[in-house]
Amino acid sequence: MKNCFHSTMINSNTLSLSKLLLFCSLFLLSQSLEFTYNGFNNSNLDLDLAGATIVKPSGALRLTNKSHHVIGHAFYPDPIPMFNNGPNASSFSTHFVFQIVPSSSNRGGYGLAFTLSPSPRFPDAEDGHYLGVFNPSNHGSSSNHIFMVEFDTVNGYNETSDKDGNHVGININGVNSSASKPASYYVEGTRAKEEEVNLEGEGPIQAWIEYDGLNKVINVTVFPLRVSKPPRPLMSESIDLSHVLVKNVYAGFSAATGHDSSSHYILGWSFRLNGNADPLDSSRLPVVPVEKPSSSNVKVKRALLATFSVGLFILLVALVGILFYRRVMRFEVLEDWELDCPHRFKYKDLYKATKGFKESEKIGVGGFGAVYRGVLPAIGAEVAVKKIISNNPLQGMREFAAEIESLGRLRHKNLVNLQGWCKNKNDLLLVYDYVPNGSLDSLLYKGGFLTWEQRFNILKGVASGLLYLHEEWDQVVIHRDVKSSNVLIDRDMKAKLGDFGLARLYDHGKNSHTTNVVGTIGYIAPELTRIGKASKMTDVFAYGILLLEVACGRAPVVHEMDQNVILVDWVVECMQKGNIFDAVDEKLDSMYVAEEMELVLGLGLLCSHPKPEVRPSMRQVLKYLNGDELLPLFDRLSSAGSRRLDEISSRLLALGLSGSISTTTWHQSVGTMSSSSFDSGRS
Repeated sequence: MKNCFHSTMINSNTLSLSKLLLFCSLFLLSQSLEFTYNGFNNSNLDLDLAGATIVKPSGALRLTNKSHHVIGHAFYPDPIPMFNNGPNASSFSTHFVFQIVPSSSNRGGYGLAFTLSPSPRFPDAEDGHYLGVFNPSNHGSSSNHIFMVEFDTVNGYNETSDKDGNHVGININGVNSSASKPASYYVEGTRAKEEEVNLEGEGPIQAWIEYDGLNKVINVTVFPLRVSKPPRPLMSESIDLSHVLVKNVYAGFSAATGHDSSSHYILGWSFRLNGNADPLDSSRLPVVPVEKPSSSNVKVKRALLATFSVGLFILLVALVGILFYRRVMRFEVLEDWELDCPHRFKYKDLYKATKGFKESEKIGVGGFGAVYRGVLPAIGAEVAVKKIISNNPLQGMREFAAEIESLGRLRHKNLVNLQGWCKNKNDLLLVYDYVPNGSLDSLLYKGGFLTWEQRFNILKGVASGLLYLHEEWDQVVIHRDVKSSNVLIDRDMKAKLGDFGLARLYDHGKNSHTTNVVGTIGYIAPELTRIGKASKMTDVFAYGILLLEVACGRAPVVHEMDQNVILVDWVVECMQKGNIFDAVDEKLDSMYVAEEMELVLGLGLLCSHPKPEVRPSMRQVLKYLNGDELLPLFDRLSSAGSRRLDEISSRLLALGLSGSISTTTWHQSVGTMSSSSFDSGRS
């Protein structure tokens, strides 16, 4: 369907054949879904990360650090069809290498788990024994539909079934293991001889999990990286996952700490549906240095007490010296907010990376300042350095701190990744991953060309990023400046939403207290100009304008013949005249999928509705774009505009999209449209 051409007449037989071919290709793809990660390259990583999870420069995926009471998740981003062979869950195989580094000489905690679940998100999940997947209210509920293999390093939640802290367990819908054994492996060439595997502190550990969908058997094998795969699994249990899993599941890992803590790493991962997963290449796996736990004893404590007064005196002298040195040398003292933010780069390193912020390295300019391309040897990658310039130093610092606070902790494949920052006197700099294809607006308007397939995927990517901001992160994030110039396009033509200088955060279930009007003309929701209160729906409005902009190849407000032509009103006019495809970007030259174009234009009008209560949520938007639900605006419009005008208008009036504009009063052409459209509630 992606290669079909829109024309005046569409041959129904050709369309049906194309749909059949698409269905067959998707079916064959689902039969052999597989992926392999021999280490995790941050620049190419497409995993869905949440919580404390980050990718280290070495390529190791760290689920949690040694902080207490934290949770980390890492999931393959696409759902896996588990029932493509009928009513029985499909066979699968997965191989991964993990490493657990305890925080002290005592046992750490609490372990990690491989998980198959209906969603990569676990609302209200708790740390500790619940491993970031369950909580006391849903633990053990059959409605969870979760299969989990845990690699635990403390005594289990249920002491009677998980007596050994160093154990492997198979769990269904809760943290009570239906089967559990101490971590060990069978030595090749011997009978019933087992060697213990210390899950934490010993080094990298391999795990194989294999499910036979025909015989309904789960095999779990665990053994050190230096050892070949044992001849028999540690556990082989009869379990029918057909009664546990839903149709589409997400595969990934969860880890948690509690009163005790450890760093939990995944070094490599492979997976295959209906087949054997590819073995990982140990020579390509990243290395995690084993941290030696700190130790203390009575003698050390006594020595510390005896020298406390001397140490205190030295510290006071050093503090006075540092303060004097910084005052004389004009070094800045870190403020409180700076201590909790991501990596701080040295100004001299950024200056060198951008060749002294040379004009030839400049890749973008905006109201905030300029963006420069640079190469940082410290991380071995290209970066984009955003240099903020503000006439109001206090406001500039607020926006700078807001962007670090929000973007610095967000991790999603459709959001720009913040590498770090720098504050040197009045220079405020943010360091991002370099996105080579520039911004969406430059590709739309400045000589570039985007196919319809690329445009449609970009719009879905932005929607996925906004859904993460609104509903799937720890707090609600309102972007407040969604527009085409803030959407960057990477090497794979995937969208990454950036520029969080105006973003605001608040807790789920609370209301935003933001009351000042900010944003870009053409994308600002009408209620924002009246009450000045930003919300999820103001982001949805701006996204609706973006939908229309990408489909039509026109800016939200175009000045033509001394008049302001408002994009939304222009699309409504085309629809009321009976052929919405008149609004489509001429550069596409009819090379688009008609049904998708109808969807994007109709959804753009719905999202940019003057009344916020009519607009859909970003979760609903993504369902429309993915084809999971039908957009209520259209049944199907004729590509030739043969539907009667009153039929089309009735659809508009049913949703209130036409507002005060009626077919009897609409008589102005696009060329004579005035800015009075702003007065009707669109801006």
